[in-house]
Amino acid sequence: MPFLLVCLLLAACTAGAAEDISKKSARTSPDWLRDGVIYEIFPRNFSKEGNFNGITARLDELQDLGTTILWLMPIHPLGEKMRKGTLGSPYAVRDYYAINPDYGSEADLKRLVFEAHKRGLKVIIDIVANHTAWDSVMMEHPEFYKQDGTGKIIPPVPEWTDVAGLNYDNAKLREYMITMLKHWVDPATFDLDGFRCDVAYMVPTSFWEEARTELAKVKPNLIMLAEASKPELLLNAFDLDYSWPLHSTLNKVLLNGAPASDLKASWDERDFPQHALHLRFSDNHDEARAIARFSVNGALAAEVLMLCLDGVPLIYNGMEVGDATESGDPALFEKMPVFWNPKERPPLRNIYKDLIKLRKQYAAFRNERVIWLRNSDVANLVTIMRLDNKDEFIVVINLSNRPILGWVEVMHDQEFKPIKISGMAEAPPTGFPLFRLNGFEWRIFHREVK
Repeated sequence: MPFLLVCLLLAACTAGAAEDISKKSARTSPDWLRDGVIYEIFPRNFSKEGNFNGITARLDELQDLGTTILWLMPIHPLGEKMRKGTLGSPYAVRDYYAINPDYGSEADLKRLVFEAHKRGLKVIIDIVANHTAWDSVMMEHPEFYKQDGTGKIIPPVPEWTDVAGLNYDNAKLREYMITMLKHWVDPATFDLDGFRCDVAYMVPTSFWEEARTELAKVKPNLIMLAEASKPELLLNAFDLDYSWPLHSTLNKVLLNGAPASDLKASWDERDFPQHALHLRFSDNHDEARAIARFSVNGALAAEVLMLCLDGVPLIYNGMEVGDATESGDPALFEKMPVFWNPKERPPLRNIYKDLIKLRKQYAAFRNERVIWLRNSDVANLVTIMRLDNKDEFIVVINLSNRPILGWVEVMHDQEFKPIKISGMAEAPPTGFPLFRLNGFEWRIFHREVK
Protein backbone atom coordinates (compact mmCIF):
# COMPACT_ATOMS: atom_id res chain seq x y z
CA MET A 1 0.00 0.00 0.00
CA PRO A 2 1.48 3.43 -0.92
CA PHE A 3 2.87 5.35 2.07
CA LEU A 4 0.65 8.39 1.42
CA LEU A 5 -2.47 6.22 1.37
CA VAL A 6 -1.45 4.61 4.66
CA CYS A 7 -1.02 8.05 6.22
CA LEU A 8 -4.42 9.18 4.97
CA LEU A 9 -6.11 6.07 6.32
CA LEU A 10 -4.44 6.48 9.70
CA ALA A 11 -5.47 10.14 9.83
CA ALA A 12 -9.04 9.21 8.97
CA CYS A 13 -9.13 6.58 11.72
CA THR A 14 -7.70 9.03 14.24
CA ALA A 15 -10.20 11.71 13.26
CA GLY A 16 -13.02 9.20 13.52
CA ALA A 17 -11.93 8.15 17.00
CA ALA A 18 -11.73 11.77 18.11
CA GLU A 19 -15.18 12.45 16.66
CA ASP A 20 -16.63 9.45 18.47
CA ILE A 21 -15.18 10.65 21.80
CA SER A 22 -16.56 14.15 21.28
CA LYS A 23 -20.06 12.69 20.95
CA LYS A 24 -19.79 10.87 24.27
CA SER A 25 -20.14 12.31 27.76
CA ALA A 26 -17.33 12.63 30.25
CA ARG A 27 -17.75 10.76 33.50
CA THR A 28 -19.80 12.59 36.11
CA SER A 29 -17.67 14.22 38.78
CA PRO A 30 -18.59 15.04 42.38
CA ASP A 31 -20.04 18.49 43.01
CA TRP A 32 -17.24 19.19 45.49
CA LEU A 33 -14.79 19.03 42.61
CA ARG A 34 -16.83 21.04 40.11
CA ASP A 35 -17.42 23.74 42.71
CA GLY A 36 -13.91 23.58 44.14
CA VAL A 37 -10.59 25.43 44.01
CA ILE A 38 -7.44 23.29 44.15
CA TYR A 39 -4.37 24.39 46.12
CA GLU A 40 -1.12 22.66 45.18
CA ILE A 41 1.38 22.15 48.01
CA PHE A 42 5.04 21.18 47.75
CA PRO A 43 5.48 19.94 51.35
CA ARG A 44 9.25 20.44 51.22
CA ASN A 45 8.88 24.13 50.42
CA PHE A 46 5.48 25.17 51.78
CA SER A 47 6.62 25.84 55.35
CA LYS A 48 9.78 26.50 57.30
CA GLU A 49 9.40 23.02 58.81
CA GLY A 50 8.99 21.43 55.38
CA ASN A 51 6.68 18.72 56.68
CA PHE A 52 3.05 17.68 57.20
CA ASN A 53 2.78 19.51 60.51
CA GLY A 54 3.82 22.73 58.78
CA ILE A 55 0.79 22.30 56.51
CA THR A 56 -1.62 21.34 59.29
CA ALA A 57 -0.65 24.48 61.19
CA ARG A 58 -1.83 26.63 58.29
CA LEU A 59 -5.08 24.91 57.34
CA ASP A 60 -7.11 27.80 58.70
CA GLU A 61 -5.29 30.17 56.32
CA LEU A 62 -5.99 27.92 53.35
CA GLN A 63 -9.63 27.62 54.33
CA ASP A 64 -9.89 31.39 54.76
CA LEU A 65 -8.42 31.90 51.28
CA GLY A 66 -11.31 29.86 49.93
CA THR A 67 -9.45 26.84 48.59
CA THR A 68 -11.31 23.58 49.06
CA ILE A 69 -9.03 20.81 47.75
CA LEU A 70 -5.43 20.38 48.88
CA TRP A 71 -3.13 18.57 46.46
CA LEU A 72 0.05 17.32 48.09
CA MET A 73 2.93 16.77 45.70
CA PRO A 74 4.56 13.31 46.14
CA ILE A 75 4.79 12.32 49.79
CA HIS A 76 6.84 9.13 49.31
CA PRO A 77 10.55 8.50 50.00
CA LEU A 78 12.81 9.76 47.23
CA GLY A 79 15.29 7.60 45.37
CA GLU A 80 18.99 8.19 45.94
CA LYS A 81 20.49 6.16 43.11
CA MET A 82 21.06 8.36 40.03
CA ARG A 83 19.09 11.17 41.64
CA LYS A 84 19.17 14.70 40.27
CA GLY A 85 20.29 17.67 42.31
CA THR A 86 21.00 17.69 46.02
CA LEU A 87 17.76 16.17 47.27
CA GLY A 88 16.40 14.47 44.17
CA SER A 89 13.08 14.76 42.40
CA PRO A 90 9.91 14.08 44.39
CA TYR A 91 8.76 12.27 41.24
CA ALA A 92 11.46 9.60 41.63
CA VAL A 93 9.67 7.40 44.19
CA ARG A 94 11.40 4.64 46.12
CA ASP A 95 8.39 3.09 47.85
CA TYR A 96 4.73 3.82 47.08
CA TYR A 97 3.61 2.48 50.45
CA ALA A 98 5.97 4.58 52.56
CA ILE A 99 6.14 8.23 53.61
CA ASN A 100 9.13 10.51 53.14
CA PRO A 101 10.60 10.66 56.66
CA ASP A 102 11.45 14.33 56.13
CA TYR A 103 7.71 15.00 55.95
CA GLY A 104 6.82 13.18 59.17
CA SER A 105 5.07 9.99 60.17
CA GLU A 106 1.90 8.17 59.16
CA ALA A 107 0.27 9.67 62.23
CA ASP A 108 1.24 13.17 61.05
CA LEU A 109 -0.37 12.58 57.65
CA LYS A 110 -3.50 11.14 59.22
CA ARG A 111 -3.78 14.18 61.48
CA LEU A 112 -3.39 16.49 58.48
CA VAL A 113 -6.19 14.68 56.62
CA PHE A 114 -8.41 14.58 59.71
CA GLU A 115 -7.96 18.29 60.43
CA ALA A 116 -8.56 19.16 56.76
CA HIS A 117 -11.76 17.12 56.66
CA LYS A 118 -12.90 18.78 59.88
CA ARG A 119 -12.70 22.11 58.03
CA GLY A 120 -14.54 20.81 54.98
CA LEU A 121 -11.34 20.52 52.91
CA LYS A 122 -10.46 17.55 50.72
CA VAL A 123 -6.94 16.13 50.36
CA ILE A 124 -5.48 14.39 47.31
CA ILE A 125 -1.93 13.18 46.75
CA ASP A 126 0.36 12.91 43.76
CA ILE A 127 0.84 9.41 42.36
CA VAL A 128 3.71 8.76 39.97
CA ALA A 129 2.48 5.59 38.27
CA ASN A 130 4.63 5.77 35.14
CA HIS A 131 8.06 5.23 36.69
CA THR A 132 10.00 4.70 39.92
CA ALA A 133 13.41 5.54 41.32
CA TRP A 134 16.25 3.19 40.36
CA ASP A 135 16.52 1.99 43.96
CA SER A 136 12.79 1.31 44.29
CA VAL A 137 11.68 -1.60 46.44
CA MET A 138 9.95 -2.85 43.28
CA MET A 139 13.29 -3.53 41.59
CA GLU A 140 13.15 -7.03 43.05
CA HIS A 141 10.58 -7.58 40.29
CA PRO A 142 12.48 -6.63 37.13
CA GLU A 143 9.54 -7.91 35.12
CA PHE A 144 7.62 -4.87 36.37
CA TYR A 145 9.87 -2.60 34.30
CA LYS A 146 10.38 -1.64 30.69
CA GLN A 147 13.48 -3.26 29.21
CA ASP A 148 15.51 -2.96 26.05
CA GLY A 149 16.37 -5.84 23.75
CA THR A 150 19.14 -7.03 26.06
CA GLY A 151 16.89 -7.15 29.13
CA LYS A 152 18.29 -3.93 30.61
CA ILE A 153 15.77 -1.76 32.50
CA ILE A 154 15.36 1.62 30.84
CA PRO A 155 13.93 5.03 31.69
CA PRO A 156 10.56 5.97 30.15
CA VAL A 157 12.25 8.83 28.29
CA PRO A 158 16.02 8.83 27.65
CA GLU A 159 16.45 12.25 29.30
CA TRP A 160 14.72 11.11 32.50
CA THR A 161 17.85 9.46 33.80
CA ASP A 162 16.76 9.40 37.44
CA VAL A 163 13.77 7.09 36.91
CA ALA A 164 12.97 3.66 35.48
CA GLY A 165 9.85 3.07 33.36
CA LEU A 166 7.13 0.67 34.50
CA ASN A 167 5.68 -1.94 32.14
CA TYR A 168 1.88 -2.10 32.29
CA ASP A 169 1.78 -5.11 30.01
CA ASN A 170 2.54 -7.03 33.20
CA ALA A 171 -0.69 -8.08 34.95
CA LYS A 172 1.04 -8.47 38.33
CA LEU A 173 2.27 -4.88 38.17
CA ARG A 174 -1.28 -3.67 37.56
CA GLU A 175 -2.49 -5.67 40.54
CA TYR A 176 0.29 -4.25 42.73
CA MET A 177 -0.47 -0.65 41.74
CA ILE A 178 -4.22 -0.93 42.19
CA THR A 179 -3.81 -2.47 45.64
CA MET A 180 -1.44 0.37 46.52
CA LEU A 181 -3.89 3.04 45.35
CA LYS A 182 -6.66 1.49 47.44
CA HIS A 183 -4.38 1.66 50.48
CA TRP A 184 -4.25 5.45 50.38
CA VAL A 185 -7.96 6.19 49.91
CA ASP A 186 -9.31 3.49 52.21
CA PRO A 187 -11.23 5.21 55.05
CA ALA A 188 -9.70 2.66 57.41
CA THR A 189 -6.15 3.80 56.59
CA PHE A 190 -5.48 7.35 55.32
CA ASP A 191 -8.92 8.32 53.99
CA LEU A 192 -7.49 10.47 51.19
CA ASP A 193 -9.94 11.87 48.67
CA GLY A 194 -8.18 11.00 45.43
CA PHE A 195 -5.11 11.39 43.30
CA ARG A 196 -3.35 13.73 40.92
CA CYS A 197 -1.71 11.31 38.48
CA ASP A 198 1.64 12.37 37.08
CA VAL A 199 2.13 12.04 33.29
CA ALA A 200 -1.10 10.03 33.15
CA TYR A 201 -1.00 9.99 29.35
CA MET A 202 2.10 7.75 29.46
CA VAL A 203 0.25 4.99 31.36
CA PRO A 204 -2.25 2.86 29.40
CA THR A 205 -5.83 4.12 29.59
CA SER A 206 -6.95 0.55 30.21
CA PHE A 207 -5.02 0.52 33.49
CA TRP A 208 -6.58 3.75 34.69
CA GLU A 209 -10.08 2.51 33.86
CA GLU A 210 -9.43 -0.75 35.68
CA ALA A 211 -8.03 1.13 38.67
CA ARG A 212 -10.98 3.53 38.81
CA THR A 213 -13.46 0.66 38.89
CA GLU A 214 -11.64 -0.94 41.80
CA LEU A 215 -11.09 2.31 43.70
CA ALA A 216 -14.79 3.16 43.50
CA LYS A 217 -15.49 0.04 45.57
CA VAL A 218 -13.37 1.48 48.38
CA LYS A 219 -14.22 5.19 48.06
CA PRO A 220 -17.04 5.95 45.60
CA ASN A 221 -16.72 9.73 45.85
CA LEU A 222 -13.01 10.05 45.15
CA ILE A 223 -11.57 12.14 42.33
CA MET A 224 -8.73 11.59 39.88
CA LEU A 225 -6.86 14.40 38.14
CA ALA A 226 -4.83 13.49 35.06
CA GLU A 227 -1.69 15.38 34.19
CA ALA A 228 -2.60 14.98 30.54
CA SER A 229 -4.60 16.42 27.69
CA LYS A 230 -5.87 13.12 26.31
CA PRO A 231 -9.63 13.07 25.65
CA GLU A 232 -10.21 9.35 26.19
CA LEU A 233 -8.99 9.57 29.78
CA LEU A 234 -12.06 11.62 30.73
CA LEU A 235 -14.60 9.04 29.57
CA ASN A 236 -14.31 6.54 32.41
CA ALA A 237 -11.11 6.97 34.40
CA PHE A 238 -10.51 10.63 35.28
CA ASP A 239 -12.67 13.46 36.56
CA LEU A 240 -10.56 16.22 35.05
CA ASP A 241 -7.32 16.84 33.22
CA TYR A 242 -4.84 19.64 32.62
CA SER A 243 -5.78 22.35 30.13
CA TRP A 244 -2.25 22.19 28.73
CA PRO A 245 -3.23 23.62 25.31
CA LEU A 246 -4.75 26.70 26.93
CA HIS A 247 -1.75 27.11 29.23
CA SER A 248 0.65 26.87 26.31
CA THR A 249 -1.32 29.54 24.48
CA LEU A 250 -1.33 31.75 27.57
CA ASN A 251 2.48 31.61 27.60
CA LYS A 252 2.59 32.47 23.89
CA VAL A 253 0.28 35.44 24.37
CA LEU A 254 2.09 36.90 27.37
CA LEU A 255 5.65 36.02 26.37
CA ASN A 256 5.77 35.84 22.59
CA GLY A 257 3.23 38.38 21.44
CA ALA A 258 0.60 35.98 20.12
CA PRO A 259 -2.85 37.60 19.84
CA ALA A 260 -5.17 37.24 22.82
CA SER A 261 -7.81 35.88 20.46
CA ASP A 262 -5.75 32.66 20.23
CA LEU A 263 -6.94 31.83 23.75
CA LYS A 264 -10.50 31.28 22.57
CA ALA A 265 -9.39 28.87 19.86
CA SER A 266 -7.29 26.95 22.38
CA TRP A 267 -10.11 26.89 24.94
CA ASP A 268 -12.59 25.54 22.40
CA GLU A 269 -11.41 21.91 22.48
CA ARG A 270 -13.93 20.12 20.31
CA ASP A 271 -12.28 16.69 20.44
CA PHE A 272 -13.03 16.20 24.14
CA PRO A 273 -16.09 14.41 25.51
CA GLN A 274 -19.12 16.51 26.31
CA HIS A 275 -19.09 18.15 29.76
CA ALA A 276 -15.35 17.46 30.12
CA LEU A 277 -13.76 19.18 33.09
CA HIS A 278 -10.33 20.83 32.89
CA LEU A 279 -7.87 22.21 35.43
CA ARG A 280 -7.30 25.92 34.78
CA PHE A 281 -3.85 27.14 35.84
CA SER A 282 -1.31 29.86 35.20
CA ASP A 283 1.35 28.70 37.68
CA ASN A 284 2.65 25.23 38.56
CA HIS A 285 5.71 23.33 39.76
CA ASP A 286 6.96 22.47 36.25
CA GLU A 287 7.85 26.03 35.22
CA ALA A 288 9.31 29.24 36.54
CA ARG A 289 6.82 31.06 38.71
CA ALA A 290 4.15 32.98 36.81
CA ILE A 291 5.41 36.22 38.34
CA ALA A 292 8.87 35.51 36.93
CA ARG A 293 7.40 34.77 33.50
CA PHE A 294 4.67 37.38 33.21
CA SER A 295 5.54 40.12 35.78
CA VAL A 296 3.51 40.75 38.92
CA ASN A 297 0.55 42.34 37.18
CA GLY A 298 0.73 40.01 34.21
CA ALA A 299 0.61 36.98 36.50
CA LEU A 300 -2.41 38.42 38.30
CA ALA A 301 -4.20 39.05 34.99
CA ALA A 302 -3.47 35.48 33.89
CA GLU A 303 -4.84 33.99 37.09
CA VAL A 304 -7.94 36.19 36.97
CA LEU A 305 -8.73 34.55 33.64
CA MET A 306 -8.22 31.08 35.11
CA LEU A 307 -10.46 31.87 38.09
CA CYS A 308 -13.20 33.23 35.84
CA LEU A 309 -13.26 30.50 33.19
CA ASP A 310 -15.15 27.22 33.40
CA GLY A 311 -13.40 24.22 34.94
CA VAL A 312 -11.53 23.99 38.23
CA PRO A 313 -8.93 26.67 39.04
CA LEU A 314 -5.55 25.93 40.61
CA ILE A 315 -3.49 28.01 43.00
CA TYR A 316 0.13 26.90 43.46
CA ASN A 317 1.51 27.53 46.94
CA GLY A 318 2.87 31.05 47.26
CA MET A 319 0.84 32.56 44.43
CA GLU A 320 -1.32 34.32 46.97
CA VAL A 321 1.64 36.43 48.11
CA GLY A 322 3.47 36.73 44.80
CA ASP A 323 6.30 34.31 45.55
CA ALA A 324 9.01 34.40 42.88
CA THR A 325 11.28 31.67 44.26
CA GLU A 326 12.77 29.44 41.56
CA SER A 327 10.45 26.61 40.51
CA GLY A 328 10.61 23.69 38.12
CA ASP A 329 13.71 21.77 37.01
CA PRO A 330 16.39 22.12 38.48
CA ALA A 331 14.91 23.94 41.49
CA LEU A 332 12.56 20.97 41.90
CA PHE A 333 15.53 18.94 43.13
CA GLU A 334 16.55 21.38 45.88
CA LYS A 335 14.97 22.92 48.96
CA MET A 336 13.62 26.26 47.80
CA PRO A 337 11.11 27.43 50.43
CA VAL A 338 8.29 29.74 49.48
CA PHE A 339 9.14 33.30 50.47
CA TRP A 340 5.96 34.43 52.17
CA ASN A 341 6.80 38.13 52.59
CA PRO A 342 7.98 39.56 49.28
CA LYS A 343 7.98 43.32 48.89
CA GLU A 344 6.27 45.55 46.35
CA ARG A 345 3.30 43.29 45.67
CA PRO A 346 -0.37 44.19 45.36
CA PRO A 347 -2.61 42.63 48.04
CA LEU A 348 -2.81 39.38 46.08
CA ARG A 349 -4.24 37.30 48.89
CA ASN A 350 -7.20 39.64 49.30
CA ILE A 351 -7.73 39.78 45.55
CA TYR A 352 -7.72 36.00 45.13
CA LYS A 353 -9.90 35.61 48.20
CA ASP A 354 -12.53 37.94 46.74
CA LEU A 355 -12.41 36.23 43.33
CA ILE A 356 -12.85 32.81 44.92
CA LYS A 357 -15.71 34.19 47.03
CA LEU A 358 -17.33 35.44 43.83
CA ARG A 359 -17.08 31.94 42.32
CA LYS A 360 -18.70 30.44 45.39
CA GLN A 361 -21.44 33.04 45.64
CA TYR A 362 -22.55 32.88 42.01
CA ALA A 363 -23.26 29.63 40.19
CA ALA A 364 -22.69 31.41 36.88
CA PHE A 365 -18.94 31.05 37.46
CA ARG A 366 -19.18 27.31 38.13
CA ASN A 367 -21.19 26.13 35.14
CA GLU A 368 -20.05 25.37 31.59
CA ARG A 369 -21.41 28.50 29.93
CA VAL A 370 -18.69 30.79 28.61
CA ILE A 371 -19.32 33.33 25.86
CA TRP A 372 -16.32 35.03 24.26
CA LEU A 373 -17.50 38.53 23.42
CA ARG A 374 -16.46 40.70 20.51
CA ASN A 375 -14.23 43.61 21.54
CA SER A 376 -12.24 46.49 20.08
CA ASP A 377 -8.75 44.93 20.32
CA VAL A 378 -8.63 41.18 19.73
CA ALA A 379 -4.82 41.20 19.87
CA ASN A 380 -4.72 42.35 23.49
CA LEU A 381 -8.14 42.06 25.12
CA VAL A 382 -10.00 39.06 26.48
CA THR A 383 -13.70 39.64 27.09
CA ILE A 384 -15.85 36.78 28.33
CA MET A 385 -19.33 36.43 29.78
CA ARG A 386 -20.24 33.96 32.52
CA LEU A 387 -23.96 33.52 32.96
CA ASP A 388 -26.95 31.56 34.16
CA ASN A 389 -30.66 32.37 34.43
CA LYS A 390 -30.06 34.71 37.37
CA ASP A 391 -26.83 36.59 36.70
CA GLU A 392 -24.51 37.71 33.93
CA PHE A 393 -20.88 38.69 34.48
CA ILE A 394 -18.50 40.25 31.99
CA VAL A 395 -14.77 39.85 32.58
CA VAL A 396 -12.51 42.27 30.72
CA ILE A 397 -8.75 41.67 30.82
CA ASN A 398 -5.94 43.62 29.18
CA LEU A 399 -3.24 41.04 28.45
CA SER A 400 -0.76 43.67 27.24
CA ASN A 401 1.49 45.92 29.30
CA ARG A 402 0.11 49.03 27.57
CA PRO A 403 -2.98 51.12 28.37
CA ILE A 404 -6.02 50.38 26.23
CA LEU A 405 -9.11 52.46 25.53
CA GLY A 406 -11.66 49.98 24.26
CA TRP A 407 -15.16 48.55 24.15
CA VAL A 408 -16.98 45.25 24.37
CA GLU A 409 -20.10 44.33 22.44
CA VAL A 410 -22.89 43.10 24.70
CA MET A 411 -26.65 43.43 25.07
CA HIS A 412 -28.11 45.39 28.02
CA ASP A 413 -24.76 47.13 28.38
CA GLN A 414 -26.12 49.95 30.54
CA GLU A 415 -27.34 47.47 33.16
CA PHE A 416 -23.85 46.17 34.00
CA LYS A 417 -22.16 47.56 37.09
CA PRO A 418 -18.54 47.04 38.18
CA ILE A 419 -17.78 44.56 40.94
CA LYS A 420 -15.59 45.82 43.76
CA ILE A 421 -12.58 43.58 44.42
CA SER A 422 -10.47 44.16 47.55
CA GLY A 423 -7.16 45.80 46.80
CA MET A 424 -8.16 46.91 43.30
CA ALA A 425 -8.94 50.47 42.22
CA GLU A 426 -12.65 51.07 41.80
CA ALA A 427 -13.87 51.23 38.21
CA PRO A 428 -15.93 54.23 37.08
CA PRO A 429 -19.60 53.52 37.88
CA THR A 430 -20.71 54.58 34.39
CA GLY A 431 -19.37 54.45 30.85
CA PHE A 432 -19.55 50.73 30.19
CA PRO A 433 -19.29 49.17 27.57
CA LEU A 434 -16.47 51.67 26.98
CA PHE A 435 -13.49 51.35 29.30
CA ARG A 436 -9.90 52.37 29.83
CA LEU A 437 -7.52 49.78 31.22
CA ASN A 438 -3.90 50.19 32.24
CA GLY A 439 -1.39 47.51 31.31
CA PHE A 440 -2.57 44.10 32.61
CA GLU A 441 -5.55 45.74 34.29
CA TRP A 442 -8.88 43.90 34.46
CA ARG A 443 -12.44 44.43 35.61
CA ILE A 444 -15.55 42.39 36.29
CA PHE A 445 -19.07 43.71 35.64
CA HIS A 446 -22.36 42.25 36.87
CA ARG A 447 -25.99 42.37 35.81
CA GLU A 448 -28.95 40.65 37.41
CA VAL A 449 -31.12 38.93 34.83
CA LYS A 450 -34.66 40.30 35.07
